[in-house]
Amino acid sequence: MIKVYNTLTQKKEILKPIKDKEIKMFVCGPTVYDFSHIGHARTYISFDVICKYLRQKGYKVFYLQNITDIDDKIINRAKQEKVSWKTISKKFEKEYFKDMKTLKVDSVTKYARATDHIKEIISQVKRLLEKGFGYQIKDGIYYDISKFKDYGKLSKRTVLQAEDAVSRIDESVEKKNKGDFCLWKFSKPDEPKWKSPFGEGRPGWHIEDTAITEKYFGPQYDIHGGARDLIFPHHEAEIAQMEAISGKVPMVRYWLHTGLLTVRGQKMSKSLKNFITIREFLKKYSPRLLRFFVIKNHYRSPIDFEEGKLLQAKKELDKLDEFIEKITKSKFKVKKLTPQLNIKKYEKNFILAMDDDFNTPKAVGVLFELIRKANCRISKELLTQRETEKILKFLKKVDQIFDFIFLKEPKEKIPKEILTLVKEREKLRKQGDFKKADEIRAKIKEMGYWIEDTKEGPRIKKL
Repeated sequence: MIKVYNTLTQKKEILKPIKDKEIKMFVCGPTVYDFSHIGHARTYISFDVICKYLRQKGYKVFYLQNITDIDDKIINRAKQEKVSWKTISKKFEKEYFKDMKTLKVDSVTKYARATDHIKEIISQVKRLLEKGFGYQIKDGIYYDISKFKDYGKLSKRTVLQAEDAVSRIDESVEKKNKGDFCLWKFSKPDEPKWKSPFGEGRPGWHIEDTAITEKYFGPQYDIHGGARDLIFPHHEAEIAQMEAISGKVPMVRYWLHTGLLTVRGQKMSKSLKNFITIREFLKKYSPRLLRFFVIKNHYRSPIDFEEGKLLQAKKELDKLDEFIEKITKSKFKVKKLTPQLNIKKYEKNFILAMDDDFNTPKAVGVLFELIRKANCRISKELLTQRETEKILKFLKKVDQIFDFIFLKEPKEKIPKEILTLVKEREKLRKQGDFKKADEIRAKIKEMGYWIEDTKEGPRIKKL
């Protein structure tokens, strides 16, 4: 029995799909005007894990994600670079897919571009106008939020609070209400446009998602996901659009939102120069580390991204690698037979954690507790071959969801320059010059490597 935290009701609920074991899940995709950042990675890794777990539990999941390939940001970037908007959107869509492949986010059933669904978008705008929820002014068609009595039910804001909110809301002096949002933007010179019954133009930001989900899922479906900062106004607008069109409530049974990712306690932004793209992260660290770092935190919790926490995660992965290597390559000689490890207990605890709103940190804790117990038995020469087989079988099943347990990348050859610095550092340590030794250690760290001092000598690891 899986329980999920529903943002709409603000409580955990038993997951009951509309149709038996079939789940229709939509997650807001990227606006492809720039390289994806680690905040995007946090959301898409989290929903990749959720989807894979649901499938392992026997659910047939149709995971749909949109690609916003027409937007003000895309148009502005195109003008800056003096290229077409299509050149920008195609370039960064390709980069996004490349990043997702590297991070092993591969559970999405279908990606749907906004520009491939103009017909469906126009149909929704037309119906909103006919039902009195939309109105036309000089620069486009807008949604009148005062006409939708439930506006604000997801974000728990009244219409008045929504009016006062500072968020990504379309500005126009002619709007009836400050919080009204654009459904269809009339074309400006040198901007992309499509023909419609109400004039040439392009979609507003919110309408593409409901047009896409209505086409593939109908007016009601099971799960809608996205980052927490999309709750208002984006997801609120989606509800207002779809429920106004269909008259069916709720549009979505369960709303799931990932916590925000901050960098050293601050919101990630280009102006603060703490904006980290996935490709920048991967220049210094492995994709496996980013995946593990995300999974060891609960999807709803905020994550503060800092190097110290990353290094801690790296040490935990190293322990995992050492254990896997130990039990896959060694033939254990058992001193005496004792009661074996109860692997089923760990399997059960893993499932209990994941069934409780996809509690990945607790599930990861179960894995490391098993490793600790197994290592203890290895040190006492008590672990049997049968136990190792059961442990590996369990870990392989978990890795179908987590995809960080088994190291699949070949071990990198350590550069000669690093090896020379390590030797120099060891020499200084033996001479008692720890200050200079620490300076070299810091230099090695800057070059993307970490030294762990052990009884057997220094161990060099890539960050």
